[in-house]
Formats: sequence, C-alpha cells, structure tokens
Amino acid sequence: MVSVMKEKRWVIFKGEEDPTSIPVEWICWLNGQRKSAPTAEEMLELEARREHVRLNVAVLKKEEEERRAKEGSGRKGLKSAKVEGPNLKSFIRQVPGSSEDDRLEEASDNIDDIRKSKETVAKRTDPAEQEGSSEPTGSGATFRPGTWQPPT
Repeated sequence: MVSVMKEKRWVIFKGEEDPTSIPVEWICWLNGQRKSAPTAEEMLELEARREHVRLNVAVLKKEEEERRAKEGSGRKGLKSAKVEGPNLKSFIRQVPGSSEDDRLEEASDNIDDIRKSKETVAKRTDPAEQEGSSEPTGSGATFRPGTWQPPT
C-alpha cells in the first residue's frame, strides 16, 4: 500500500493578520480543494464579476425602496402598531353598579376562572389520558425498548 503525503500549504500575512481578507479561491487552494493556485487573471476576472453583482444588488435595493415608497404613499393613514388588550377600566365605568375596585377584582376573578376552566378542558382532552389510547404513556423512567405493543 502506497501512502501519499499531502502537500502542506500556508499563508504568510503582510501587516495585519486578518484571515477574513483571504479570497475564497486561495482558501480552496490552501485546503487542497484546488490543485493549482489561482492566477492573477482569474482573480481579476472574479473580482470584476463580484463588483458586477454588488452593483446589481444596489440597483435592486434602490428599485425596492422606490416601490415601497410608492405603495406607502397610498396608505399614509394606516399605521402598523401593536394592538393592546381591552381597557377594562373604561369598560367597567360603563357598567352601573358597585365601586370600581370591586368591579376590577370581579373582572380579574372572572378571567382567572376562564383560564382555570380552559386548563381543565385541556386536561380532559389530553389524548394520553383517554381510555383506549394507542399512544404510550409514562415519564420515560420505566421505559424498556421493545416492550410497548399497540392495542389490538
């Protein structure tokens, strides 16, 4: 069996050592993904192509901004802001009856009751707790591979 030594390649930086400044073509050559080092002509051609792409991106961004400005001018009255929950104080003021503090407490109690009822409904509809479920149940502490069988 013949063993082939991989050629060692490295970079000697001039001045500041910034590995992000190395072009992709040279990184490919350093990692052995290219057999030959990139030529000066190839690097110039690739840099010209990259500059062309940058210019195209700038043109597209400008067109997009102009399009958004046109669409935005027709909808000046609309604003997209966060929607807040209902103001309970203004609602309670409209309802005749006891003092405002009592009504606020009652409203918060009602909200708590609704939340609790939703939780109990969710517990009742849990498929793992339903009788005859085909899903396995448990915390995983007693799990043994290959022991669960679906109901017949």
